[in-house]
Amino acid sequence: MLRRVVTQAMLMVALTLLTACVPAVEMENSQAGSTGQSGTTATPTPVTAESGSPASQSAEPAAETVSSRPLANLLGALNIDPEYPSGYDRDFFDHWIDADSDGCNTRHEVLIAESLTPVQIPSGCDLQGGTWLSPYDNIRTVDFSEFDIDHMVPLKEAWDSGAHAWDYDTRRRFANDLGFEGSLIAVTASSNRSKSDRDPAQWLPSNSSHLCKYTADWLQVKYRWGLSIDSAESLALGSLVVACNDFPVTIPEKAIVNVAEKQKPDASRNDPMFGSCKEAKANGYGPYVDGIDEEYDWYRDGDKDGTVCE
Repeated sequence: MLRRVVTQAMLMVALTLLTACVPAVEMENSQAGSTGQSGTTATPTPVTAESGSPASQSAEPAAETVSSRPLANLLGALNIDPEYPSGYDRDFFDHWIDADSDGCNTRHEVLIAESLTPVQIPSGCDLQGGTWLSPYDNIRTVDFSEFDIDHMVPLKEAWDSGAHAWDYDTRRRFANDLGFEGSLIAVTASSNRSKSDRDPAQWLPSNSSHLCKYTADWLQVKYRWGLSIDSAESLALGSLVVACNDFPVTIPEKAIVNVAEKQKPDASRNDPMFGSCKEAKANGYGPYVDGIDEEYDWYRDGDKDGTVCE
């Protein structure tokens, strides 16, 4: 399996900035829930201070429990395992659904919850008004089309960290998790593209005053969904946790995670559960290796490499 390497220079710079910005981090936390100020144009512009905290509607029942448990203990609760880097497809995570059938999908729900000013919600959930602040780069906008909704733990990272074994329903709930406010966040499209599917060993937000909140949210989401961390990720998070030692933590309730069940293979016939490799992989199966996995005989090995459903 692939092994990622911590970008030491990037992490050291981030920690240096974080140390210098501890008061700013504390201010960010103390101002959670403030209304902010509306922008004057639809073009994103840098601002000098972050405010606002979403109060997301819950689609995944998960009452939060306030705890004095430090970040270090939260990090210690996560398993350190090698990643599972093969077989991922974004389509395996059905996202931006309308879980409560109110006409607003998950993307809209996050935008409504995170707006710093009131949002009008006409029929069809064609949002009007609103002001949004991207905590990754401290940019404000009144045009929500310029913002993406970021999965705090990217879908590919989740797959590599355990979601490959989940059933379809669990991955769907993860991709639309409104039960914990740190799972989904509105950010500039550019910062979302920059982050991509990278973990804290490879990417951190440029806004240094948000680093502790980012670290806490990452740990909380991984804890909530029982996802593992790899060794490089663990080292990077360990350094961040030391720098953010006093950052308050809210422990979210564990999400319900169901693992896809396997049936005993029968090499004399086709896959009894799925009609294609894509469907099998979407449910956490594969790859199958000739001479090792009986399931190999269920599928055609088009490239003759001895592996199917890879």
